[in-house]
Amino acid sequence: MDHNHVCPWWLAYTFDNPIRTFFHKPEKMFSGYVKAGDVVADIGCGMGYFSISLAHMVKPDGKVYAIDIQTQMLNKVKKRAIKAGVSEHIITQLSSQSNLVFKEPVDFALAFWMIHETRDKTKFFKKIFKGLKNQGLLLVTEPKFHVSQQALGDEIKSAENAGFKVKDKPKISLSRSVLLEKI
Repeated sequence: MDHNHVCPWWLAYTFDNPIRTFFHKPEKMFSGYVKAGDVVADIGCGMGYFSISLAHMVKPDGKVYAIDIQTQMLNKVKKRAIKAGVSEHIITQLSSQSNLVFKEPVDFALAFWMIHETRDKTKFFKKIFKGLKNQGLLLVTEPKFHVSQQALGDEIKSAENAGFKVKDKPKISLSRSVLLEKI
């Protein structure tokens, strides 16, 4: 990822706030994809809005890798995880597009409102594909106000070029989404 195309850490406060719970209910959004004991990657986790909820969902034996390219975001995730009582289930990981590496295979990966910020989407999807278990799922969600249906279609083609198959196109508020599967 190029830091010039990435949402600055301080801007995250504008959309990662209590009002968001009216639009994005993580437990409802991920209930068919994530269960207790799963290993999950929240790629581009930002301040941890989804990481915290995912950690509650994978308890007592699962874990969430909260991955971001900005240290400020990961510091905020750590503080929020402690406050939410899930710090033992969240592992923060500083990364970049060029060094995105999964420390272990994951069952489910989330890329929420961030794929459009990557330069080489096929390469990025290949890295995610490599990190998923067989039949692992990747939920890609992009902001409707910023990413067109055609742009999402281009992202889906990049994902398919990396080996993914489209499993579903879930409806997520304010977003364009696709659920991809590693077959």
